[in-house]
Amino acid sequence: MTDPSTSDCPSTENVYSRVFWFAYAANIVMVGANALTFRFAELVAFLGGSELTTGEIIQVGMIGALVCRLFLGRWLDRYGTRTVWLLSAFLFGFSSVVFVVCRDISWTIFVARVAFAVGVAGMATSSIVHVQNQVPRHRRTEVIGNFGSSGFIGMVAGSQVGDVIFRLTTDGPTRFYILFGLTAGLALVYMLLVVGATRGQVHQRPLVTPGPVRLLFRHWPGMVVLVAMMMGVSFTITTVFLTRMTTGRGLGGIGTFFLGYCVSAFVFRVASSRWESRLGNDGLLLLGLAGHAVAHVLLAWTMSPWQLILPAVVGGFGHALLFPSVVSIGAGAFPREYRGTGTTLVLGFTEVGVAISAPVLGWVIDTSRAAGMADPFAPMFYTSAGAAASVGLVYAWSTIRNRRKMSSEQSASEPLVIVSGAASTEIEMAQHGATTNA
Repeated sequence: MTDPSTSDCPSTENVYSRVFWFAYAANIVMVGANALTFRFAELVAFLGGSELTTGEIIQVGMIGALVCRLFLGRWLDRYGTRTVWLLSAFLFGFSSVVFVVCRDISWTIFVARVAFAVGVAGMATSSIVHVQNQVPRHRRTEVIGNFGSSGFIGMVAGSQVGDVIFRLTTDGPTRFYILFGLTAGLALVYMLLVVGATRGQVHQRPLVTPGPVRLLFRHWPGMVVLVAMMMGVSFTITTVFLTRMTTGRGLGGIGTFFLGYCVSAFVFRVASSRWESRLGNDGLLLLGLAGHAVAHVLLAWTMSPWQLILPAVVGGFGHALLFPSVVSIGAGAFPREYRGTGTTLVLGFTEVGVAISAPVLGWVIDTSRAAGMADPFAPMFYTSAGAAASVGLVYAWSTIRNRRKMSSEQSASEPLVIVSGAASTEIEMAQHGATTNA
């Protein structure tokens, strides 16, 4: 039986083609633009909101993105990546313009955040689906990982530019005009690169496009969804509340952290592109979770700018190993014709993690501050570190249990006969083929 996820994949080993590099450049621009919005919590504070308010706005945005994901995968399977990709980029740019004109905490900023989250979800999913569909299965994790390295370049650039804007501008409205105006401009550049990445694309629509819930249960990816949710918690820490921590502790901005984070992640992403053959995706996942847990503990102890470097390096290591493995395991559970739905569902679980954790972490900060703690951010970091460690233990236990179950089932299915020579070889090859196709 032929694996449906590989039957129509390109057989060439030259996976780094024009399509890859156009998508790579587009991802640099998109992540760079998104990194500028890491200052969103500062905008909420400027408009008079609390940390909990920030968490609630983020939560509403993530809920909107999750609702959209119920349709996003089906749209990708039906209409192809080009249409969905460009529409998502438009929503991203449009929401950035709305942030520019916001004057208070009202329904406008909530709606804009929903459009922003939907745009980011669509762009990220479309790019990953497009890239992984160009390569054979045995190189999928490698290519997803190397493609993701573009995001580290964009994250460094965007966070550094954001720090420069905040240093050079003291007037509140002006700095946010520049910040989100530049984000909207980069969205236009991104759309041009997407056109180049999808030029000549021919989409083959599947005859049947089942609903996402039915596909999810039919091809359930397992405990990796819990790891994806933990990734969402980590994203909330770094992209939402880190800027408030650096401001509160007087550390001078987030650029230093993201420089170390992205350089580390880039180096380890490239270095680990072949680690899967030795450690397996399960091993990479556990190392990645450990990296996130240790990084968050180190952030709790950080009290000067130079101390941001070590948690940044450790966190970048964790990110480098975690993201491609989660996507590869999760999306790989779905046949290629439904890879769009599979990828968007797996990434959707990261948004579940963001939606759940954002108000909770904001509440932890506000409660700690109300209790009179000199540093209200440390409890937030300990909470997220504990969550990462707990998820790692649960995943390890689940992996060991599944392996023992598979081993016992395989032993029970072995025939109690003695064979030798060519007959033995044929049986081993048949068993290996059955396992591979499964």
